[in-house]
Amino acid sequence: MFINVLFHSNILKTEKIEFKVDLTTQENFIQNSVIDSENFIQNQTIDSENIIKDNTLILEETNTLQSWYIQIDKIGLKAPIQEGTTQKVMEDYVGHFEESSKDLGNVCLAAHNRGYKNNYFSRLKELQEGDEIKYIYQDIEKTYIVTKHEIIQNTDWSNLEPTEENTITLITCVENEPEYRRCIQGIEKFK
Repeated sequence: MFINVLFHSNILKTEKIEFKVDLTTQENFIQNSVIDSENFIQNQTIDSENIIKDNTLILEETNTLQSWYIQIDKIGLKAPIQEGTTQKVMEDYVGHFEESSKDLGNVCLAAHNRGYKNNYFSRLKELQEGDEIKYIYQDIEKTYIVTKHEIIQNTDWSNLEPTEENTITLITCVENEPEYRRCIQGIEKFK
């Protein structure tokens, strides 16, 4: 048996996406759904906010991704950003270091890479110098080119300091080495 799925989203500049889901596999399909960047759904699960009405499953999405997110095509990442780097924030979002810029200067972000509900930076280690990182904040869209990929001490906060040029800094843990962090930095690419 099939039902229609309506996905309401402001990301796509459309009202909704409609497709069919086989009810016998609906849970696996919804949980593992990633549709290409033009039709984006990621990690949707059926919960109390999602409704089945008239044989249609309606998935609601927060507006966070619409106005604040990071995208790295090389590693298949498109993830929402939220203010703060607390455990609670990073369960569902890429966290923004509150002391850092959201636009000019050094934009600093952190996310998990394994062992949590959302491991947005799981493939961050694949980035190399020259790769592109897209950052969207409200109406601002910037592209950064990776210039640095290094392992730092977990007490080294120097990469989070303000910069004169527009920089993005991505921080995540290093597997099985709790005293270290992976640090990726990029400089804004001008068109």
